[in-house]
Amino acid sequence: MKHFIFLLAILCTSTIISQGNTEVYLFDIIKKGETTTLGNQRNISNNEGYDNQPFFFDDNTILSSATRNDQTDIAAYHITDNKVGWLTNTSGSEYSPTRIPGQMEVSAIRLDKDGTQLLYRYNYKTGGSKVLLKDLKVGYHTWFNQEILVSSVLEDESLSLVVSNLKDNKNTTFQKKTGRSLHKIPNTNLIGYINKEDATWEIKSLDPISGATEKIINTISGSEDMCWLPDGTILMGKGDRIFKYNPRTDKRWNTFHSFIDKEIGNITRIATNAAGSMLAIVSDISPEHIVQQQVEAYNKRNIDAFLETYTENVVIYKSLDSIRSKGKEAMRPRYEKKFKDEPNLFCEIKKRMVYQNKVIDEEFVTYSDRNVSVAAIYEIQNGKIDKVTFIRPGKGKNTDPEKIVQEQLDAYNTRNIDAFADTYADGIKVYKFPDTFLYEGKEKLKEQYKGFFAKTPDLHCEIKNRIIMGNKVIDEEYLTINGQNQSAIAIYEVTDGKISKVTFL
Repeated sequence: MKHFIFLLAILCTSTIISQGNTEVYLFDIIKKGETTTLGNQRNISNNEGYDNQPFFFDDNTILSSATRNDQTDIAAYHITDNKVGWLTNTSGSEYSPTRIPGQMEVSAIRLDKDGTQLLYRYNYKTGGSKVLLKDLKVGYHTWFNQEILVSSVLEDESLSLVVSNLKDNKNTTFQKKTGRSLHKIPNTNLIGYINKEDATWEIKSLDPISGATEKIINTISGSEDMCWLPDGTILMGKGDRIFKYNPRTDKRWNTFHSFIDKEIGNITRIATNAAGSMLAIVSDISPEHIVQQQVEAYNKRNIDAFLETYTENVVIYKSLDSIRSKGKEAMRPRYEKKFKDEPNLFCEIKKRMVYQNKVIDEEFVTYSDRNVSVAAIYEIQNGKIDKVTFIRPGKGKNTDPEKIVQEQLDAYNTRNIDAFADTYADGIKVYKFPDTFLYEGKEKLKEQYKGFFAKTPDLHCEIKNRIIMGNKVIDEEYLTINGQNQSAIAIYEVTDGKISKVTFL
């Protein structure tokens, strides 16, 4: 059974701007005929803590916000000599550096220690600064020209789209509930922005002079950062993939690039230079990297290094619907005792799946007197493990669960609704991970999939990886649906020879 998935960061809504352990990566955009690829990957921040919001000052300089001396300053990375300089050294923290058109100046949001958040302009050579907008709490901004500024401004606990004319000191709000990503659309007199008025977000254009707006396309679901290439192609990142859409040539989003580098796990920002020859992205540290650090600390029985990989408020589930503990310190006594009492303790990873911010490990744990097999689902937030869900073999005897799940897969790929439904129990229950109930019953299942099968002639599911825990089968699935590809994770529970429960991640 598969769900129908169609392709479709952090919102600055307070004076405190969320920070995590992120890195900035730079790529060359390489065009060969009709093919475009990314090459020459390099980490241009290599800095512990927050490195974010890249902006191309010119073709040799990338500005970003970066952690230094327990605050955030504007860093300037020089591409040719691979060196980093610093533009600001104020008592506050600076964010969203952006070049002022035609000037050797940079605009950036300053967050002072007293909570004041204002937009400043900075001299590129001296770092000297002065306030640009005194009466607006700007979260994000872009320049239309030297006199007109378009900003996402904090108003009534959400962001509003505001156009500021610096010549006559006039601020005009054009829309409530907008996103953070603002860009001058190449070769136009328009600004691109994200409309969040409805549950489905839209990319729209704004004429800052007339106020006219026009929808371009829905965003990639859940993604809120974008950039434009010179030919009008929009790029958006989500997870470990970059998607593209050109309003002149495309009907829907398509994959531009998929990353296999384990260091790039969750793309949150994306920027390109004016020539469209380079691309900068921001990624959280790969979820797989964090989980591996945790496994290595576990095997060394190093309690502090082990707990360092978890958030303060981590939640541990002993099963899909049962919480064991809340908070990092609640874990300490349990694992301190285990590390002390088990000198030969060792966890071997048999299989691993990585899906968005989740890592699913099949773990074989050796104790002094026994071996234990368990599947663990780790969820990563801001570079730390925020939730762990353990899946253990069910009790009792069952017909070969892998055989049953494979039968439903074969029926799915042939779009045989009766054979597909026959692999499920009459009372089949379907959930969204970890325990959100979706629907129940075989007839409801048939209703959901009969039309879907009929309208999807290219429907296909390939199993990339499979973990079996007693009567439970965890499948990493690669789906083809109407010309689009999507990965998914499904957890099947088999009882008395039928699939009795499915949980989708």
